[in-house]
Amino acid sequence: MSASAVHSLWTTAADPIDKIGAPKIEYGQLSPTLIVIGAAVVGVLVEAFVPRKFRYYVQLFLSVVALAAAFAAVVGLAARGFGTTKAQIAAMGAIAVDGPALFLQGTILLAGLVAVFTFAERRLDPLAHGNRVDSFVAQAGAVPGSEGEQAATKAGFATTEVFPLALFAIGGMLVFPAANDLLTLFIALEVFSLPLYLLCALARRKRLMSQEAAVKYFLLGSFASAFTLFGIALLYGYAGSVSYATIADVVEGNVSTVDPALAETMGNDALLLIGVAMVVMGLLFKVGAVPFHMWTPDVYQGAPTPVTGFMAAATKVAAFGALLRLLYVVLPGLRWDWRPVMWGIAIITMLGGAIVAITQTDIKRLLAYSSIAHAGFILAGVIATTPDGVSSVLFYLAAYSFVTIGAFAVVTLVRDAGGEATHLSKWAGLGRRSPLVAAVFAVFLLAFAGIPLTSGFTGKFAVFKAAAEGGAGALVVVGVLSSAIAAFFYIRVIVLMFFSEPKADGPTVAVPSPLTMTAIGVGVAVTLVLGVAPQYFLDLAGQAGVFVR
Repeated sequence: MSASAVHSLWTTAADPIDKIGAPKIEYGQLSPTLIVIGAAVVGVLVEAFVPRKFRYYVQLFLSVVALAAAFAAVVGLAARGFGTTKAQIAAMGAIAVDGPALFLQGTILLAGLVAVFTFAERRLDPLAHGNRVDSFVAQAGAVPGSEGEQAATKAGFATTEVFPLALFAIGGMLVFPAANDLLTLFIALEVFSLPLYLLCALARRKRLMSQEAAVKYFLLGSFASAFTLFGIALLYGYAGSVSYATIADVVEGNVSTVDPALAETMGNDALLLIGVAMVVMGLLFKVGAVPFHMWTPDVYQGAPTPVTGFMAAATKVAAFGALLRLLYVVLPGLRWDWRPVMWGIAIITMLGGAIVAITQTDIKRLLAYSSIAHAGFILAGVIATTPDGVSSVLFYLAAYSFVTIGAFAVVTLVRDAGGEATHLSKWAGLGRRSPLVAAVFAVFLLAFAGIPLTSGFTGKFAVFKAAAEGGAGALVVVGVLSSAIAAFFYIRVIVLMFFSEPKADGPTVAVPSPLTMTAIGVGVAVTLVLGVAPQYFLDLAGQAGVFVR
């Protein structure tokens, strides 16, 4: 072969390479996510290089500064109009920067910030060998009850890796509701799920139960991820693209934007329906909707309580955001197919969560079933398929997340010799022993029950009003019935705390540091402000309720 022939071979092979453009990334618009992920990476380096006795303070400072800076970035983007007039698709079509994305990102960041305060609490347990201890195991790799674990506790080790893990989880959650193609959605799902599986296994007390919770969550979460991925593959086969806009075009029959060679093979409705069912199933698993809720009670009960609060609040916000975007941006043309199915899921979720909660004897399991019932109420807003539906869901998620973190923060305070006293019988007479803590918990329970003048009432009212106007009146009737059933077990806990005699060997209420006090104080403040004067925040959610496409 002559030199010129070789030359001609490699020049022709090199031609197409010139056509691959450099990716165009809008770093400013992605800054909230980049700040959090960057801080998480720095947190990993801190674990490697900072001496052990300083790590806790460095990690806490880093996490708080990163989350506050990311929240400031979200507010800055919203102020510059990226939530309304300048809403656009960034990062080569992978991420949407619009009202719902910014609103949910702000909610996740604030909830994450409050949750990090509960992670950092070190004054609840008595000192172990002269060292302050937090809710997390001294050395995660040590076998429960082994000599290694005892030595680590004696040496005063602390698992400060929980801070970068939480930041990675929050980073994934920020991308999840803003994802504008199915691959970004899947990657975000994995980025926030894997740290959560780890965090669930790190409880200081009841280690075996904590590890069991993590394994259950990991196995069931892997199934859900697999379903999601298989659904994504089928949707790609259906539309020839993973981009939300292209799939929406093909669903609605506008195939002009698509390569003509692909157009003939596309539009197989079986692929579409099965693919959508699988992706939505993965999202409903994260939300904790019946019948994909099996993991919720066990994981909430076994995980360290600060992690339970964080997971219950932030994961729901991220997953509902992703579900809204999928149903409203990709599948408005399929509304008649997915609405009846969602009706059924919303009804069994509301009733199932409320009815099973009545039988619970553990406070964390009771809150887990209550969160399942709340997933049903939020689904009622999703089903509305109106702009009011979106804004009511955004408002409900913001209100619900702070009540949840506050409630779990109160659970960490009620303790006996074995750590947290989560059995309901131990809470009897708590109002006589510690009236302030019982009163704060009662406020949270009334908000969960949806009693007027709390954020829970405003949220439920907004969601049910949107559902009724969207033609789902029957669903509202079921919602009100299940709210009444749920109110029974919330009121039962309040009666138990204030109207029964305290036991002589009952638990004590720990005096927390300002960190947990802040978390609980924020929860109470948000609950009352969104209950008494919600209009500004309802308007904010209304302005933020328009998706970019």
